[in-house]
Amino acid sequence: YGVLESQFRKYFEEAARSKGVTGTRLLQILESRLDNVVYRLGLATSRSQARQLVRHGHFEVNGVKVNIPSYLTKVGEVVKVKESSANSEIFKQIVEATENGRPVPTWLEADLSNRTGKIVALPSRDEIDLPVKEHLIVELYSK
Repeated sequence: YGVLESQFRKYFEEAARSKGVTGTRLLQILESRLDNVVYRLGLATSRSQARQLVRHGHFEVNGVKVNIPSYLTKVGEVVKVKESSANSEIFKQIVEATENGRPVPTWLEADLSNRTGKIVALPSRDEIDLPVKEHLIVELYSK
């Protein structure tokens, strides 16, 4: 996810405080970061590219410009490429490259032609395709 240690620890502490399984909740928090949502929607070809596009101010969340990659999206929020950026060459290339390749997860709704997406639910553990054993992370950070 491209998160540094101190920020990862904060995410873990938030996951430990919340209800539910800590490891699953940690992955849900990481998946709900704006840069990851942009990547999962197919509006970027990699997480690092998504991070850079967010940082450069190309996205709006519920109509408000957001340029913070670590912004935690919530269920029901709409992520959209800004009008001024939507028809740029880079987004045409990205949509062309991702349209047929990578499927959009079921917890997101994507409309690539309009360059928008909506968070419809939190991802379940089955929907997160990372090969990670989150219980080992929980054991390490619980010490």
